[in-house]
Amino acid sequence: MDDFLAIVESDGDSVGAADSAEVVAAACEAWGFLATSLDDVEDRTEVAMDAFVEQLESSDTSVQVAAGENIALLYEKSYTAREAEDGPASDEEDEEGYAIDSSQVKRYEVYRQKTQLEHTLNQLATESSRAIAKKDRKTLHTNFADILNTVEHPTRGPKYQKAIDQETGRRYGSRMTVRIHKTGTMKIDKWWKLHRLQALRRVLGGGFIVHYENNEVVFDSLP
Repeated sequence: MDDFLAIVESDGDSVGAADSAEVVAAACEAWGFLATSLDDVEDRTEVAMDAFVEQLESSDTSVQVAAGENIALLYEKSYTAREAEDGPASDEEDEEGYAIDSSQVKRYEVYRQKTQLEHTLNQLATESSRAIAKKDRKTLHTNFADILNTVEHPTRGPKYQKAIDQETGRRYGSRMTVRIHKTGTMKIDKWWKLHRLQALRRVLGGGFIVHYENNEVVFDSLP
Protein backbone atom coordinates (compact mmCIF):
# COMPACT_ATOMS: atom_id res chain seq x y z
CA MET A 1 0.00 0.00 0.00
CA ASP A 2 2.88 2.35 0.76
CA ASP A 3 4.31 1.77 -2.70
CA PHE A 4 1.00 2.50 -4.38
CA LEU A 5 0.55 5.64 -2.28
CA ALA A 6 4.05 6.80 -3.28
CA ILE A 7 2.98 6.52 -6.93
CA VAL A 8 -0.08 8.66 -6.22
CA GLU A 9 1.88 11.25 -4.23
CA SER A 10 4.52 11.57 -6.95
CA ASP A 11 2.06 11.60 -9.87
CA GLY A 12 3.69 8.42 -11.16
CA ASP A 13 7.26 9.68 -10.94
CA SER A 14 8.28 7.09 -8.32
CA VAL A 15 7.93 4.35 -10.96
CA GLY A 16 9.26 6.31 -13.91
CA ALA A 17 5.81 7.24 -15.21
CA ALA A 18 5.65 10.94 -14.38
CA ASP A 19 2.25 12.53 -15.01
CA SER A 20 0.77 9.28 -16.33
CA ALA A 21 -2.93 9.46 -15.47
CA GLU A 22 -3.36 5.77 -16.28
CA VAL A 23 -0.64 4.76 -13.80
CA VAL A 24 -1.89 7.09 -11.04
CA ALA A 25 -5.49 5.91 -11.44
CA ALA A 26 -4.35 2.27 -11.31
CA ALA A 27 -2.34 2.97 -8.14
CA CYS A 28 -5.39 4.60 -6.52
CA GLU A 29 -7.54 1.61 -7.44
CA ALA A 30 -4.98 -0.91 -6.17
CA TRP A 31 -4.56 0.98 -2.88
CA GLY A 32 -8.32 1.05 -2.36
CA PHE A 33 -8.66 -2.67 -3.04
CA LEU A 34 -5.94 -3.54 -0.52
CA ALA A 35 -7.49 -1.19 2.05
CA THR A 36 -10.68 -3.27 2.02
CA SER A 37 -8.77 -6.14 3.62
CA LEU A 38 -7.76 -4.06 6.66
CA ASP A 39 -10.08 -3.75 9.64
CA ASP A 40 -8.41 -0.58 10.89
CA VAL A 41 -6.88 2.06 8.62
CA GLU A 42 -6.80 4.93 11.11
CA ASP A 43 -2.98 5.09 11.16
CA ARG A 44 -2.88 5.28 7.36
CA THR A 45 -5.74 7.72 6.90
CA GLU A 46 -4.09 11.14 7.33
CA VAL A 47 -1.34 10.61 4.76
CA ALA A 48 -3.66 8.81 2.36
CA MET A 49 -6.32 11.54 2.55
CA ASP A 50 -3.77 14.24 1.74
CA ALA A 51 -2.70 12.30 -1.36
CA PHE A 52 -6.20 11.54 -2.59
CA VAL A 53 -7.58 15.02 -1.94
CA GLU A 54 -4.72 16.45 -3.99
CA GLN A 55 -5.63 14.14 -6.89
CA LEU A 56 -9.14 15.61 -6.96
CA GLU A 57 -7.46 18.48 -8.80
CA SER A 58 -6.21 16.15 -11.55
CA SER A 59 -7.13 16.98 -15.13
CA ASP A 60 -8.02 13.32 -15.73
CA THR A 61 -11.49 12.09 -14.79
CA SER A 62 -10.38 8.52 -14.06
CA VAL A 63 -7.83 9.77 -11.52
CA GLN A 64 -10.37 12.05 -9.85
CA VAL A 65 -12.96 9.28 -9.55
CA ALA A 66 -10.46 6.69 -8.27
CA ALA A 67 -9.19 9.15 -5.65
CA GLY A 68 -12.74 10.10 -4.71
CA GLU A 69 -13.80 6.49 -4.23
CA ASN A 70 -10.88 5.98 -1.86
CA ILE A 71 -11.94 9.05 0.11
CA ALA A 72 -15.45 7.59 0.43
CA LEU A 73 -13.96 4.26 1.56
CA LEU A 74 -11.86 5.98 4.24
CA TYR A 75 -14.92 7.79 5.60
CA GLU A 76 -16.88 4.54 5.60
CA LYS A 77 -14.07 2.78 7.50
CA SER A 78 -14.00 5.48 10.18
CA TYR A 79 -17.31 4.07 11.43
CA THR A 80 -17.68 0.62 13.00
CA ALA A 81 -20.56 -1.30 14.53
CA ARG A 82 -21.97 0.07 17.79
CA GLU A 83 -20.78 -1.85 20.85
CA ALA A 84 -22.16 -2.09 24.37
CA GLU A 85 -19.72 0.49 25.75
CA ASP A 86 -20.89 3.00 23.13
CA GLY A 87 -24.25 3.28 24.86
CA PRO A 88 -27.71 3.04 23.33
CA ALA A 89 -28.45 4.20 19.79
CA SER A 90 -29.65 7.79 19.49
CA ASP A 91 -32.73 9.09 17.72
CA GLU A 92 -30.72 11.52 15.60
CA GLU A 93 -32.38 12.73 12.41
CA ASP A 94 -30.99 14.07 9.14
CA GLU A 95 -31.67 17.50 7.69
CA GLU A 96 -35.05 16.34 6.38
CA GLY A 97 -36.25 14.78 9.60
CA TYR A 98 -35.59 11.12 8.79
CA ALA A 99 -33.78 8.80 11.18
CA ILE A 100 -30.02 8.44 10.72
CA ASP A 101 -28.50 4.97 10.95
CA SER A 102 -27.02 4.88 14.45
CA SER A 103 -25.95 1.23 14.36
CA GLN A 104 -22.52 2.53 13.30
CA VAL A 105 -20.34 4.76 15.46
CA LYS A 106 -17.67 7.28 14.43
CA ARG A 107 -14.25 6.26 15.76
CA TYR A 108 -11.95 9.04 14.56
CA GLU A 109 -11.71 12.16 12.40
CA VAL A 110 -10.87 11.37 8.80
CA TYR A 111 -9.87 14.80 7.50
CA ARG A 112 -9.32 18.06 9.34
CA GLN A 113 -10.50 20.27 6.47
CA LYS A 114 -13.82 18.53 5.92
CA THR A 115 -15.73 21.68 4.97
CA GLN A 116 -13.23 22.50 2.24
CA LEU A 117 -13.35 18.89 1.04
CA GLU A 118 -17.14 18.96 0.83
CA HIS A 119 -16.93 22.17 -1.21
CA THR A 120 -14.50 20.52 -3.66
CA LEU A 121 -16.67 17.40 -3.95
CA ASN A 122 -19.77 19.51 -4.53
CA GLN A 123 -17.99 21.39 -7.33
CA LEU A 124 -17.09 18.10 -9.00
CA ALA A 125 -20.64 16.81 -8.55
CA THR A 126 -22.00 19.87 -10.35
CA GLU A 127 -19.17 20.49 -12.82
CA SER A 128 -20.49 22.44 -15.82
CA SER A 129 -17.35 23.58 -17.64
CA ARG A 130 -17.59 23.03 -21.38
CA ALA A 131 -13.85 22.49 -21.39
CA ILE A 132 -14.65 19.02 -20.03
CA ALA A 133 -16.19 16.47 -22.39
CA LYS A 134 -19.89 15.83 -21.83
CA LYS A 135 -19.23 12.16 -21.04
CA ASP A 136 -16.63 13.11 -18.42
CA ARG A 137 -18.97 15.68 -16.84
CA LYS A 138 -21.64 13.02 -16.49
CA THR A 139 -19.11 10.65 -14.90
CA LEU A 140 -18.07 13.33 -12.42
CA HIS A 141 -21.67 14.20 -11.55
CA THR A 142 -22.73 10.59 -11.01
CA ASN A 143 -19.73 9.51 -8.96
CA PHE A 144 -19.13 12.60 -6.87
CA ALA A 145 -22.76 12.99 -5.84
CA ASP A 146 -22.36 9.55 -4.22
CA ILE A 147 -18.94 10.33 -2.76
CA LEU A 148 -20.13 13.64 -1.27
CA ASN A 149 -23.16 11.90 0.25
CA THR A 150 -20.87 9.43 2.03
CA VAL A 151 -18.51 12.13 3.29
CA GLU A 152 -21.53 13.93 4.75
CA HIS A 153 -23.12 10.70 6.02
CA PRO A 154 -20.46 7.94 6.25
CA THR A 155 -22.99 5.15 6.86
CA ARG A 156 -24.43 5.69 3.36
CA GLY A 157 -22.94 3.55 0.62
CA PRO A 158 -22.68 4.02 -3.16
CA LYS A 159 -25.80 4.77 -5.21
CA TYR A 160 -27.66 5.82 -2.07
CA GLN A 161 -31.07 7.21 -2.92
CA LYS A 162 -32.67 9.66 -0.52
CA ALA A 163 -36.14 9.14 -2.01
CA ILE A 164 -38.69 7.71 0.40
CA ASP A 165 -40.24 4.28 -0.10
CA GLN A 166 -43.95 4.91 0.41
CA GLU A 167 -44.49 1.38 1.69
CA THR A 168 -41.85 1.46 4.43
CA GLY A 169 -41.62 5.20 5.05
CA ARG A 170 -37.84 4.91 4.86
CA ARG A 171 -35.25 6.00 2.34
CA TYR A 172 -34.53 3.55 -0.46
CA GLY A 173 -30.83 3.56 0.47
CA SER A 174 -28.12 2.02 -1.69
CA ARG A 175 -29.72 0.58 -4.81
CA MET A 176 -26.72 -0.78 -6.68
CA THR A 177 -27.10 -4.46 -7.52
CA VAL A 178 -25.32 -7.01 -9.70
CA ARG A 179 -27.39 -9.74 -11.31
CA ILE A 180 -25.94 -13.21 -10.91
CA HIS A 181 -27.61 -15.11 -13.76
CA LYS A 182 -30.76 -16.84 -12.50
CA THR A 183 -29.55 -17.23 -8.94
CA GLY A 184 -30.46 -13.71 -7.90
CA THR A 185 -28.71 -10.40 -7.27
CA MET A 186 -25.83 -9.13 -5.18
CA LYS A 187 -26.39 -5.85 -3.35
CA ILE A 188 -23.43 -3.44 -3.41
CA ASP A 189 -24.34 -1.22 -0.46
CA LYS A 190 -20.85 -0.54 0.88
CA TRP A 191 -17.82 1.11 -0.69
CA TRP A 192 -15.60 -1.82 0.27
CA LYS A 193 -17.87 -4.09 -1.75
CA LEU A 194 -17.70 -1.74 -4.75
CA HIS A 195 -13.90 -1.64 -4.55
CA ARG A 196 -13.68 -5.42 -4.51
CA LEU A 197 -16.23 -5.81 -7.30
CA GLN A 198 -14.33 -3.39 -9.52
CA ALA A 199 -10.99 -5.05 -8.78
CA LEU A 200 -12.36 -8.50 -9.61
CA ARG A 201 -13.88 -7.21 -12.82
CA ARG A 202 -10.59 -5.63 -13.85
CA VAL A 203 -8.84 -8.97 -13.44
CA LEU A 204 -11.56 -11.39 -14.55
CA GLY A 205 -13.36 -9.28 -17.14
CA GLY A 206 -16.35 -11.08 -18.62
CA GLY A 207 -15.53 -14.18 -16.60
CA PHE A 208 -16.45 -12.55 -13.28
CA ILE A 209 -19.86 -14.21 -12.95
CA VAL A 210 -18.45 -17.66 -13.78
CA HIS A 211 -15.79 -17.25 -11.11
CA TYR A 212 -18.29 -15.85 -8.60
CA GLU A 213 -20.47 -18.91 -9.00
CA ASN A 214 -17.68 -21.51 -9.10
CA ASN A 215 -14.62 -20.04 -7.38
CA GLU A 216 -14.90 -20.13 -3.59
CA VAL A 217 -12.22 -17.47 -3.10
CA VAL A 218 -14.04 -15.00 -5.37
CA PHE A 219 -17.41 -15.84 -3.82
CA ASP A 220 -16.14 -15.33 -0.25
CA SER A 221 -14.62 -11.95 -1.16
CA LEU A 222 -18.09 -10.50 -1.75
CA PRO A 223 -20.40 -11.86 0.96
